[in-house]
Amino acid sequence: MTRALAMISGGLDSILAAKLIKDQDIEVIGICFKSYFFEADKAIDMCKQIDIPLDIIDFSKEHLEMVKHPKHGYGKNINPCIDCHAMMMRYTGELLKKYDADFIVTGEVLNQRPMSQNKRSLELVKKESGFEDKIIRPLCAKNLEPTAMELNNLVCREKLLDISGRSRHRQMELANLWNIKDYPSPAGGCKLTEPNYAERLKDLLSHKENITESDINMLRYGRHFRFNENVKIVVGRTYEESKNLKKYIQNGDFIFFPKNYSGSIVIATGVIDMDSIAFAAALSGRYSKGKDEKEIEIKYGRHRTPLNKIIKVNPSEDNEINKYIINP
Repeated sequence: MTRALAMISGGLDSILAAKLIKDQDIEVIGICFKSYFFEADKAIDMCKQIDIPLDIIDFSKEHLEMVKHPKHGYGKNINPCIDCHAMMMRYTGELLKKYDADFIVTGEVLNQRPMSQNKRSLELVKKESGFEDKIIRPLCAKNLEPTAMELNNLVCREKLLDISGRSRHRQMELANLWNIKDYPSPAGGCKLTEPNYAERLKDLLSHKENITESDINMLRYGRHFRFNENVKIVVGRTYEESKNLKKYIQNGDFIFFPKNYSGSIVIATGVIDMDSIAFAAALSGRYSKGKDEKEIEIKYGRHRTPLNKIIKVNPSEDNEINKYIINP
C-alpha cells in the first residue's frame, strides 16, 4: 500500500492536504514539529478529526540555531519561513525510510503568503530540503508542474486542487464538508510571527549568546525592559503572568516585590548594579497598589535567597517606562 508522511502544523491547510491524500486510499501518517516557538497541541486535535496517527518531533535546539542565522532571512517579523519549511521537510524526508513511506505531503498554497509561498519560494524550499522529488502540495498541485508521485500514478492529479491566493473560502468549504472544526487562524500558532514577541526575541538574540530554554519561555509573559546592554527586567502585570514567570527565574536573577502593597513580580537578569536595582524597584512600585505614592519601599534579593534588602523609590512614571520598554 502507498504510504505518505503529511506535515501537520495544526492549521487547516495541512490537515486538508492530508485528508485529500488519505481519500485516495493512501495511508497517511502525520508529522508535527515542536519548538520553543510553536506547540503540537492543535496538531494532535486535528489529526484525531481525520483519524490519522501523529508523530511529534521536538527539534527546539536545532530550530533555535536556525532562527539565529537563517540563510534566507526573515519575514515581516522574525519568522524565517523559507528556512523553517525547508528544515521541516528535510527532517520529514529523513523519516521516509523509518516509516517505509513513499512521499511527503504539505499544506502550502501558492501565493497565500507573498514572500514564503510564491512559486519561486515554493521551489526553493523543495530544493533546500534535499527531497524535492518526494514533495507534493495537494491544495495547489494543479497550479504547479506534475510531481513524480502524479506521473508515476501514486497520486491521481485529477483529485487534487488548484487553490491559489489568500482567500480561505475553498478551504472553509472543505472543512465544512469533512466536518473539520475548531481550526486556528493562519500562522496563529507561531510566536515568531507576533510583532511584540518578535521584538523581545530580537533583543534577546542581540544581547545574549548562550540562550537558555528559560530565556525563551520568559518571552511569552509580562512586560520586558532593556535597562542597558547588560541588564534586562521583566514585570509580571497580573497574577497569572507572575505565576508563569516564576517558573523561569534563573540562579543569579534578582526578584523585587513591594513591602507594604500587593503587586506583581519583577525580575532583573544580567549584571546587576545599584542603578539597575533602583530602576527595577521603581517598576515594582509602578505595577503595584502603591503606584500613586510619592515613595514606596521595595524588598528585593537574589533568587533562592531571602528578600531581606529594602530600597525606597519613587514609582516609575510613563515617560521612564517608555524609555526602556522593549515592546509596547
